[in-house]
Amino acid sequence: MGFFSSLETEAYDRQYTDVQLAQRMMTYLRPQLGRLAGVSFLMLIVAIAGAAAPIVVGRGVDLLGDEANLLTISLITGAVLTTGLVTWAANWIQRRLTQRAIGDVIMNIRADVFQSSARHDLSFYDKYSSGRIVSRITSDTQEFAQVVMLVTEVITEIIQSLLLAVFLVYTEWRLALMLFALMPLVFGVSLGFRELARRVTRTGMRAMGNVNAAIKETVSGIAVAKNFRQEGEIYHEFDESNQQSYRVNIRRGFVLSWVFPSLNAINALGTAILIWAGGVSVAQGVVTAGAWYLFLLSLDRFWFPVLNLSSFWPQIQAGLSASERVFALMDAEPAVIQHTPPVVPPRLQGEIAFRNMGFRYTEQEQVLQDFNLHIRAGETIALVGHTGSGKSSLAKLIARFYEFQEGDLLLDGHDIRSFDLAAYRRQLGIVSQVPFLFAGTVADNIRYAVPDITDAEIERLARQIGEGEWLETLPEGLATEVGERGVRLSMGQRQLVALLRVLAQNPAIFILDEATASVDPFTEWQIQQALNLILKHSTSILIAHRLTTVKAADRIIVLRKGQIIEEGTHQGLLAQGGHYAELYETYFRHQSLDYKPTNLEDALQARRAFQAQFSD
Repeated sequence: MGFFSSLETEAYDRQYTDVQLAQRMMTYLRPQLGRLAGVSFLMLIVAIAGAAAPIVVGRGVDLLGDEANLLTISLITGAVLTTGLVTWAANWIQRRLTQRAIGDVIMNIRADVFQSSARHDLSFYDKYSSGRIVSRITSDTQEFAQVVMLVTEVITEIIQSLLLAVFLVYTEWRLALMLFALMPLVFGVSLGFRELARRVTRTGMRAMGNVNAAIKETVSGIAVAKNFRQEGEIYHEFDESNQQSYRVNIRRGFVLSWVFPSLNAINALGTAILIWAGGVSVAQGVVTAGAWYLFLLSLDRFWFPVLNLSSFWPQIQAGLSASERVFALMDAEPAVIQHTPPVVPPRLQGEIAFRNMGFRYTEQEQVLQDFNLHIRAGETIALVGHTGSGKSSLAKLIARFYEFQEGDLLLDGHDIRSFDLAAYRRQLGIVSQVPFLFAGTVADNIRYAVPDITDAEIERLARQIGEGEWLETLPEGLATEVGERGVRLSMGQRQLVALLRVLAQNPAIFILDEATASVDPFTEWQIQQALNLILKHSTSILIAHRLTTVKAADRIIVLRKGQIIEEGTHQGLLAQGGHYAELYETYFRHQSLDYKPTNLEDALQARRAFQAQFSD
């Protein structure tokens, strides 16, 4: 089990009893009960037809022994052909119903688990690999849905076994009792594999999750890998995960492959015992040779569904393991707390108050302690400070991406936790440091938060920025495809699209983590125009990296280690000659029009220092 030790479980994983899993699974199977009833009925037909075949043949042999004629042979042939056709037709319809039931189960459970995943706060995605989450939504739900197929097959095998058991008792009850005495041994062996099958199956799924995580990370960062010529390295990392998955699943296969051979050995042993006992009974005149022959003819047909029924345990354990992982993701407790019943806020004025705020990402990572800040409605504040000072943390708390541990955060005098999250966030406009665009057109990305906005309104907003000159740089204007993550646009164009997306939303509160990537002066002027349009109608929190943004703020908040050490206007803070003045001299002054570097190296060094120090 050494290979298994490197496969991590997620903190939200939990173990469920079989009864708990069965109850949860029934919530998805219940809407399919009508189809499953139809499947069970058709399987009953298949089972009856299958059980009838040896009876027809056995009785036909007796008839042929009495009087072999063409009519009798034709009747026997027709009866066998009829049972075959009935079996084929019932099987075909049953498979169609089963596939529809499985498809519906997969669709519903994937929708539920995806919805649960989307509701989790950002701290959840900070802790857990998105690739592993994807694996649970795709691979594990597929495995879970196979339980539907197993349920129907189990029903068939049970019915067929019972019918054949009745026939065996009718044929020769003494031998049948000996056969039934072997059944506890068969089911005991299959049950003995239960816990081991669950454990190795669960581990195999974790290994597959690691493979999916490696693929997702590699594909997402392929541009960086190519830039640094690391194609070989990323293949090596993927190959390690793939080899680990291979080794784990080979071991899983070895474990599971013991089930059917073990049951076949019991089958062979039981058949040998029955042949010996039947032969002795025939020799003693207790059982007739014809009954013994018919019993042995039907014995293989009886063993097959019984052994199938027993061998389903590994597959059932795979389905239970998959459902356990899926339900664990669905049941993971959210870190962001919302009071119930939630309140749908009216249009917010945008007054924000931190009162004695305490916040930490982990027990060892305290960010804010007894923090207080009041932001007036409609005010624009700029947050400045070194990396780790708490700028981004304040923005994330306002956006409700994380949960604070102590104190209060009030919006227009109301506890932020009382607001319905979806309704509250509709009044937020957020632009991250690296703007994210979805594959689609520029217009599609602008209307992302406001689906009903018209193309004419989008164009009107776009032309408010630099008289729309930036649109001329797009090959097809607003219909230009941006590519995955916006790779077909320049960084400046991505920033403009992200700002227009917020402008179309008309938020009450605007949060900007300003990009550190440099753009040309003309694009920077256009970005500032877009910013000004948003700032006029919202309370704005700007994590500032540009001097123009800092100077445009109504108030500058200077942070250090989660505490406010200075606040005021740009000129006022410069006049104080404190920490802000030091920051300005080191990181902002080179952006001023009055700044004249002594040489090019000084300018580049200042720019590099600025970018390094002001990205949280």
